[in-house]
Amino acid sequence: MQNTKLLLTSFTFVGLLALAGCSFPGVYKIDIQQGNVVTQDMIDQLRPGMTRRQVRFIMGNPLLTDTFHADRWDYLYSIQPGGGERQQERVSVIFNGNDQLVSLSGDFMPGVSRDEALLGKDNGTNVTAPAQESEKPKSEVPAKPGSLLDKIQKDVDGVQTVPVPTPQPLDTSPQ
Repeated sequence: MQNTKLLLTSFTFVGLLALAGCSFPGVYKIDIQQGNVVTQDMIDQLRPGMTRRQVRFIMGNPLLTDTFHADRWDYLYSIQPGGGERQQERVSVIFNGNDQLVSLSGDFMPGVSRDEALLGKDNGTNVTAPAQESEKPKSEVPAKPGSLLDKIQKDVDGVQTVPVPTPQPLDTSPQ
């Protein structure tokens, strides 16, 4: 009888130690990444007027292609560093009817690196989190002349659409 109680107590103690080991602070937890890894370098390489093939070469295949919005590609990326809070980023690339890049929207801005901020590293730049849905959107302030945003806006405004050439049909008449 005493051996049974001792054995039951021993198993209970071992079970509690095993459960406590799962949440022990020294246990290494891996970073969990999902989706398309999008870096600031990729965003900086995109230019208005690029074709779908050029965008795919830089960014990779999109995670989402919407049937109802064939001119939009969505790239989603999430990371959960070492058991910490999960963070997610989104980038949408929009094409015109001639399959040329016309717009880019999402969490990345040209010239602002968020890669180190995602991984918890400080590179000396301040990164702000995306605005919450409850906040009212701020009115847009025009870019300062000569700034990077001004240059990008001029590039976007100056895009000339070029029609895609249509190949001539092959001559199928017998000779």
